Amino acid sequence: MNDTYYICNARILNEGLSIQGSLFIADGLIQGVYPTATATPALPAGCTMIDATGKWVLPGVIDTHVHFREPGATHKADIASETVAAAAGGVTSFIDMPNTLPPATTIEAVEEKYRRAADTSLLNYSFYLGASHDNLAEIRRMDTRRIGGVKLFLGSSTGRLLVNDDYALSALFAESPALIAAHCEDEDILQRNMAAFRAQYGSALTSVHHPLIRSEEACLRSTERAMMLATKYGARLHVLHISTAREAALFTGSGAMTAEACIPHLWFYDEAYDRLQHFVKCNPAVKTLADRDALRKAVAEGRLTTIATDHAPHTRDEKQQPYLSAPSGMPSIQYALPLMLKLCRSRVFTPETIVERMCHAPARLFKIDRRGFLRAGYHADVTIVDPACPQTITHASVRSKCGWTPYDGVTVGATVTHTFINGKPVFEYGRIKNDIRGIALAFYT
Repeated sequence: MNDTYYICNARILNEGLSIQGSLFIADGLIQGVYPTATATPALPAGCTMIDATGKWVLPGVIDTHVHFREPGATHKADIASETVAAAAGGVTSFIDMPNTLPPATTIEAVEEKYRRAADTSLLNYSFYLGASHDNLAEIRRMDTRRIGGVKLFLGSSTGRLLVNDDYALSALFAESPALIAAHCEDEDILQRNMAAFRAQYGSALTSVHHPLIRSEEACLRSTERAMMLATKYGARLHVLHISTAREAALFTGSGAMTAEACIPHLWFYDEAYDRLQHFVKCNPAVKTLADRDALRKAVAEGRLTTIATDHAPHTRDEKQQPYLSAPSGMPSIQYALPLMLKLCRSRVFTPETIVERMCHAPARLFKIDRRGFLRAGYHADVTIVDPACPQTITHASVRSKCGWTPYDGVTVGATVTHTFINGKPVFEYGRIKNDIRGIALAFYT
């Protein structure tokens, strides 16, 4: 395959600017970005020309919050299937969560995930090391050039991954050599709320009750606790999937404490429970319209610094179980970028803001080496979008193994046409090239 490409006549969205120009890719790297008024570089023989007239070129999306279910739950999803879905959505790199089976709480378990990804991942990849009550020794010896963060669950999750006692938390915040990415819900409040609602409703519990059980108070108190610990011990803290206006108000977007917004909380609010029932059940819960709008405002203002998907597939059968049995989580990765660009049409965001939150900020925050920007010498992870090619999202169009989407029936105005991974087109006009493999992300310290 000829791996030299010249993408011309594009609108290039990069580093807060929108310019007309061209992009030259060779040897897996961006060789140069050329505004229209500048001279065209000398192109080698055999260079593939891509006329991007009317299209947008942006850095590949970096999704730092995914659950690809491998190992242990590959009937729902796996690295191969979900990177196909991601590539179709313009995503070029991911960091996967540790709540697999077994949980990735040891260096050995993380390395096993790296081995699996090397064989099957179309995208560039990394994996969190999960915090537990008793794995501080593993966290101390993690290679921060290879593992970009420690995942902390302060609310109920898989088995040993809940960390809730003061001693273990203090030790983690004092000694973690890497950024702590925290799921913040107060376990005591969750358990108290669940007991009260089960006593009142029993088997009549539904997803309508979900945001009342996994409440605003549970999120706020836990986020405040994490921020207090980060301040006390000088730790780098990134709070994941903020779901309430009161939490969003705690962040400025600068300093050692940052926060993430996720696609479900930016798109849905509590009216969706009547329509979608358990298919919109996630942790933390989708909350009120006022919360959703406050999150959008915080993203636009830069107080929430990154947008991720929290892509968490489950089968239809699993999601159709009664409330207490139906798992939390939904797929979002394939349509995350088009959904956010749809919000640009209604002036919620600008395209430049979306590129900042989904491409630049994740690379900067996690210190990912030479990705997330269109710069000479950077890895050529590039997404091309046709902003005037509408598509209607359907269950049938979903490439995730789970085979369904909560966004069924939503029409978006933009379509990803190309996704380049390290200078190679892994996705092109609906076709996936399954012979391409990503590489492990590197982090600078």
